[in-house]
Formats: sequence, structure tokens, C-alpha cells
Amino acid sequence: MLFLFTYLNMGRYASQPSKTQLHTITLLPLLGIILLFSSCKGDPKAEEVQSAVDSLQTVVERFPMKKVFWGDTHHHTAISGDAFGGGTRLSAEDSYRMALGETVNSNLGDPVTLRRPLDFLCITDHAEGFGVFIEIDKGNPVLMTDSIARRWNKLLKGGEEEAKQLAVEIPYALANNKLPEPVTNPETAVPLMRASWQEFTATAEKYNQPGTFTAFISYEWTSVPTGNNLHRNIIFRDNKDKADQIIPFSALQSEDPEKLWEFMASYEEKTGGKMLAIPHNGNISGGLMFAPKTMTGEPLSREYAEARSRWEPLFEVSQIKGASETHPALSTDDEFADFGILGWDNGNLTLDILETEEQREYQHARQAYLNGMQYQEELGANPFKFGLVGASDTHTAIPHHDEDAFWGKHTTNEPGVKDRALEVVKKLNGVTRYGYGYTSAGYTAVYAEANTRADLWDGMKRKEAYGTSGTRIELRVFGGFGYTQVDLSSLAESGYQKGVPMGGELQNAGNGSPLTLMIHAKKDPIWANLDRIQVVKGWIDSGKPMEKVYEVAWSGDRKVNSDGKLPSVGNTVNLEEASFENTIGAPELMTVWTDPDFNPAQPAFYYIRVLEIPSPTWILYDKVKNNLKDMPSEAPLVQQERAWSSPIWYNPM
Repeated sequence: MLFLFTYLNMGRYASQPSKTQLHTITLLPLLGIILLFSSCKGDPKAEEVQSAVDSLQTVVERFPMKKVFWGDTHHHTAISGDAFGGGTRLSAEDSYRMALGETVNSNLGDPVTLRRPLDFLCITDHAEGFGVFIEIDKGNPVLMTDSIARRWNKLLKGGEEEAKQLAVEIPYALANNKLPEPVTNPETAVPLMRASWQEFTATAEKYNQPGTFTAFISYEWTSVPTGNNLHRNIIFRDNKDKADQIIPFSALQSEDPEKLWEFMASYEEKTGGKMLAIPHNGNISGGLMFAPKTMTGEPLSREYAEARSRWEPLFEVSQIKGASETHPALSTDDEFADFGILGWDNGNLTLDILETEEQREYQHARQAYLNGMQYQEELGANPFKFGLVGASDTHTAIPHHDEDAFWGKHTTNEPGVKDRALEVVKKLNGVTRYGYGYTSAGYTAVYAEANTRADLWDGMKRKEAYGTSGTRIELRVFGGFGYTQVDLSSLAESGYQKGVPMGGELQNAGNGSPLTLMIHAKKDPIWANLDRIQVVKGWIDSGKPMEKVYEVAWSGDRKVNSDGKLPSVGNTVNLEEASFENTIGAPELMTVWTDPDFNPAQPAFYYIRVLEIPSPTWILYDKVKNNLKDMPSEAPLVQQERAWSSPIWYNPM
């Protein structure tokens, strides 16, 4: 029966519809009923029941022109040691229930209901000691043989101060190879991890509802050598039957991403399944995220470039710990380059290494794109040809994204903590990070034909995805050589017929036509109007990396200045009330843009940045709600939320 179910489940991907239609698949919950009656062979009544069960089906709506689905690709629950140690007790099941729109009490006892359910969720708990901290809390005798584990067990019985201490000690222990011995010893750790992993995959199967909600099987590989954040989120295309054939590969086995890729290759060879990895925000990687050398100190090779491009098609451009698009010191002519950098451009994850100008070049997406083009010329392969997504990295198990309902990074800064914006997050080497450096979160938006694991995973793999800072801006981008304003009326059909979507590649058609982009952006229905659409272009000129930001569509009757800058859209934020008005900006912007500087002999990349009008940050909402008087002047009270598309790459013939 299990084989029959798997066969039926796979069959829904066998055909490609030419227009919107409905496909059907067998409901996963029916598997238990099927197995129940499988022992009754030969009984006519049982066979009649079996036939009825087999005929029950659920409808999965498909969209041949694809539609956008919203979710989070970076999310932690009590399974993660640092989350559990910091006070999180909500489970993967709690997270899925909230993502589906149910009300669940937070770790501090407050009811949580999302305004809008998610379409998908990737729970990415740390592979390092997956679920082991729950066993430390229970006082598992196998773990209590270690003095560190006994200390942590005692701290877990404490209060808020003990939770804060654990939130510091656990990442430090991981970064410096000082975890309890039973957690790193395969003889004791593997059985515990295997049991936790298989319990998690069972929960994902329980809540996966093809056509309605996708519960991905996923986890985080948490490499943090000397405090440098090189984490990756591993997303499976597969179901439990394949995922259970392994246990998560962890940084305790290797902190080198090349070893992770080798594991991913071996998984695919062993199971016939598929994986991809999404590197975290690179802004606290100590210059290692896009470094010019491997972890073993070797210069990048073609083999490295091809492997990285294969296994890591996406990059996390925005999350609670800021944004990694670019930096004012790198993009000196970009007036919006300072978004999400406060408190994160001073050092690595643990502040053991303070940031230098040299490191900064290897921590942000835009510079990586430029460096990648140079590697393409030198090696014949580009290691940094990735798309962009957003995520949360919440450690509360609460899938939050709204500024006026920010649930914090840890339980120590859930809404019930009134002065959480002033919390000292980390202090070391003369540098202090405060709670007001956190941003509310980010979304991953994926274009897919249906809300299923396979369809959404395929959308991520082909990079037809984008990230936002936590708002649901709907963004669609196509690139080609012949789009006109008329094509906007049939954007998707014309887009696919005459070009490629975001994440795609173009080659010169040979007729000398300039490159055109067709862009459509719609505001988040419950948030701020749109300010503008920008095209960010990068290219190499005589060996020198070049970048330019073009203003291509905007609200109102503003005019671009002679220096290419567009005047401010204005600001309706009321600082006394933490409110704003949509009396400026536009609900929708669209355009067909022709590159005025197009050189058919010159490779280039293009990605889209959409900015909203100014709106309050969670810090301003907290300030007004809790009547906070001593908020530092550098704390951001107003921001312009945004979306970043995955690029379109142009290569000459």
C-alpha cells in the first residue's frame, strides 16, 4: 500500500497542462486508513471499503502561468538548542498550526494569530544536536555524564537571566567546539538525533497539505568557524520516506561547505531525491561568505564554482539580523544602500572578529554578483549566480513578519518585554549590539504552478523567487529583447513567450536589439503604497566592476534629476501615534524598461528593487505602546520596506 501511495503521489507531475486545470492526488491522512484495511484481504466488505478509500481525492489547483506563494525558509523551534536554551518551548507542530492560521499561545503565554496564513514553511532547526537539548532538559542519563550538560540542565530550570545566559553560552560553545561531549560523540548523539529527526519528518508529513499548505522537510547546517556565520538552510524536495534514510549532516562533522555539498550529492545518489541549500545573510560572516579562497585556503576553481552554483541557487538577502544586499561603503552612489545594516556591519556573528573594509567586499550580494562575473571570465564558471530570498530566522517558533506585530528573535524579546528594543544583544571587543538593530523579518516569495513541495522547490531551484523585508509586495519580472507596453496587458503570457522570468539567463539574439525588462509591482494589500521601482545593473568594464541604479517607475509627478536621482516620495508617518497614511505613493507600478547603456558584447546582471513609502518600524510601535522615553537617536523609527528580485543575467553569444 505504501508503494501504491507513493506511485499515485508521483503521478501528479507526469503531465504539463496548457491552461489552468485541476489535478488530483491521494490524501496523505488516508494512508493510515489504507494500512488499517490492508490486513483484511479477501473480505468483500473490507475490499469495498478499500475501494471507497482509494477513490477519495483532494483537489490541487494548478496555474500554468504560475502564481506567487508566500513563506518562510528559515525558522527555528524548540528542537534547536539555542532556541530551547533561550526559553522557546513551542514545537514544530505549534509552528505549522500558526502558519495555517490557528491561534497558539506564545512562549510567554500570549495568544498569537497571524493576520495572513503562510503558503509554506521551512522549519530549519540546527543539525548540531538536533533535539538533544530537549533531552538535556529532561535530564537524560546519557547526557548527564557531562559537566556542561549538567550545568545547562540546571540553567534550564532557572528564569529569564538563566535563559539569557544560555542564549550566549550555546552559540559560543558551538563556535568554539565546546559542546558537551555526548552531543559530539556519534555513539551517543546519533541515536538521539535519529529519533528526533524522524519525529520531525513525521510532523512535517502530518501538516503537509498539497494544494493548500506546504510543510517542507528541512534543517540548518550551522557552520560558525571562530564566530563567522556560514550557516545554510537545507531544503528537501522529498517526503519522509527519502529524508529518513539519512540524519542531518552537521557542522560538527565539518564546517566546510564543500563537505556539505558532498553530503548532498551522496544523499541524491543514495535516495534519488533532491536537496538545495540557502546560505544565510552574509553580513556577519567575517568576510567568508563570498571569500576568494576556499575553507582550506585554496583559490576558487572551476569545480568549486560549478558545485556552489549547483547546490546553492538562492541567497538570504534579508532577515531579522539585517540585510545583505549591499553597503554604503561598497555602493557609494546608492542612496538606499544603508538598509538593514545597523549593528551588523561592526563584526561577525559573535563579535570575536571586528569587521574590516576588506571583509565587507565578501559579505554582500551585489558585490558577490560583480565578483562572480569576473570568476566567469577567469574560470569559465560563476560561483555566485544565485537568486534572492528573504526569511525570518526566528528562534521563538512564531512565524511573524509584521512590523506592528513583531514577536522578536528570542523569547527574551517577545512583545511582552517592554524595553526589548534597548536589550543588549551582544557586547564584546568594545562593540555593543542592541535590540533595535533587529528588523522584523523577511518573506520568501516563489512563483510556482501549484502549492506542493515539488512545485515550490522547483521554483526555488530555477530562482523564480524573490525576497522582501517583511512585506508582501507582489513583484514580477521578465527579461527579453522585444517587450513593448502592449505586452503589459498579458504580462505572464508575453513574458514567458518572448523572454525569461527572474532567475533566468539571456543571450544576445544577434539582431542588435537592446535588452528590455518588463516589470510589474503591486503593494501589499494591508500595508504601504509603493514609492518606486529601480533596476540595479552590474557589469565588468575593462576588468573593473561597475554598478548603476536606474529609476524606472515611480508614483506621482516627480522628475528624475540630471544626476539620475529621483526626489523623495515624502513621509506621512506620525511619530506620536506610530501610524502612516497611504495618501502618497501608488498601489501599483508597471513598466517596460529598455537598458539605455546596453552593450551586446558585455555580460551584465539586472535585479529589481521595489521600495514602499516610509512606514513605522516595530521600534516605533513599541516606543508609542510602552511610552518609552529614552530611545537612542540612532534607533530607526521609520523605514522604507522593500522587495528584491532574483537577477536576470545577460551573456553575449
